[in-house]
Amino acid sequence: MSKSVQDTPVAEPPLLQVDGLQVEFKTRDGIAKAVNGVSYSVDAGETLAVLGESGSGKSVTAQAIMGILDTPPGRITGGRVLYRGDDLLTMPEDQRRSVRGRKIAMIFQDALSALNPVFSVGWQLGEVFRVHEGMSKRDSLAKAVELMDRVRIPAARQRVGDYPHQFSGGMRQRIMIAMALALGPDLIIADEPTTALDVTVQAQVMGLLAELQAEYRMGLILITHDLGVVADVADKIAVMYAGRIVETAPVHELYARPAHPYTKGLLRSIPRLDQRGQDLYAIKGLPPSLLQIPAGCAFNPRCEQATGRCRDELPLLQEVSDEDGNDLPGRHSACHFWKETHRG
Repeated sequence: MSKSVQDTPVAEPPLLQVDGLQVEFKTRDGIAKAVNGVSYSVDAGETLAVLGESGSGKSVTAQAIMGILDTPPGRITGGRVLYRGDDLLTMPEDQRRSVRGRKIAMIFQDALSALNPVFSVGWQLGEVFRVHEGMSKRDSLAKAVELMDRVRIPAARQRVGDYPHQFSGGMRQRIMIAMALALGPDLIIADEPTTALDVTVQAQVMGLLAELQAEYRMGLILITHDLGVVADVADKIAVMYAGRIVETAPVHELYARPAHPYTKGLLRSIPRLDQRGQDLYAIKGLPPSLLQIPAGCAFNPRCEQATGRCRDELPLLQEVSDEDGNDLPGRHSACHFWKETHRG
């Protein structure tokens, strides 16, 4: 007997799905197209790393998701941002505000700038509970100590009254993580969380994020320009260039066999112990101005394998297949000649 419609399981939507997002900024020199049709998704318990050079649109995409885009000069001109199937971009502002922080939280790049220098860290952590949960000052301070303990800040009870400048860079970043965790969100967006930290502290912060993400089964979007940071923590990677996604792949497959020349160039730029004494590879040229993105493939002026087709025709994201023509799950490349790059 065939199953009825009621018996057929309904697939759950992704935790977050960005679909064709477009963002532009109006400047005195013209319109800067910062995000040009970006699409990606992340599920509960999954880590998506978004990679690319400065100006590629990574952080602007995150700001649009969070609803904190400076408007004006920025404005969203197209696309959808679906949280559990509901479009955040068409949601009433009061409803959107209830999602921000409680369901989707963000860790900002510069912890010292993000924290208020005139209030203690305990007061700032406790404010989340006073505003959203109606807690008393005493109870909110106890929750602040609990959060500081959770992110392994030593002597949290004694330091809850200290100010941001009294903490090291790594400890301030832990405070930002604690603030993001405060209301138990389903998704955290971490925007360059290890910038300006030394290598040892970077590893500690990334390890803490990975541990908390696994413990609470949160989705995590990790924005960075450093491929070395994400190798051990990401499940999949989206590479951005000039406001577009140019490649997506499971993390280990992307490192082993990139399918876009830009990704290949980024990987070649990573310092390696077995190349000591050799000149470090660098992608020639500079990222394009978002006021004048080149025709065709935006990467073509810097690409070593560009042809006339690359200068005339915009490549769209397409599925990458193996030597036998079988599609590789989660693998896409926006390159006319992805086969040569992937299999070369």
